[in-house]
Amino acid sequence: MKNLITSLALLVTVLGFSQSKSINGIVDTQQPKLDDISVSVTVDSAEDIESTFQVADIRELLDATGNNETIKFELVCNGRTMSNGEKAHVSYKVEGNSDQPEAFLKSVEKIRTSAIKYYNNKN
Repeated sequence: MKNLITSLALLVTVLGFSQSKSINGIVDTQQPKLDDISVSVTVDSAEDIESTFQVADIRELLDATGNNETIKFELVCNGRTMSNGEKAHVSYKVEGNSDQPEAFLKSVEKIRTSAIKYYNNKN
């Protein structure tokens, strides 16, 4: 009898705790926003630059960014291997704010143009 009562008590306890609780809450259906964007692109030639990204791609990222957020862009141009075995490279960086997208995009366009000139002048 003692085992029967213990088994029933254990069964009731397990069934009581295994019931799911109803969750009443607020579901957030807003679109996600991006904060503090940092983009780094590494290329090996002018053709890579032209095929890898356009300024319009960066504009799309800016459109998804919230107000007053830091945005950074870096373009690393790999060069030839130097005599010491290390690969030469040039890096262009720009940092801005999402509240001034046109100024930031103008800087990105200048970086893109400068990097293409870098590869064209190397040859």
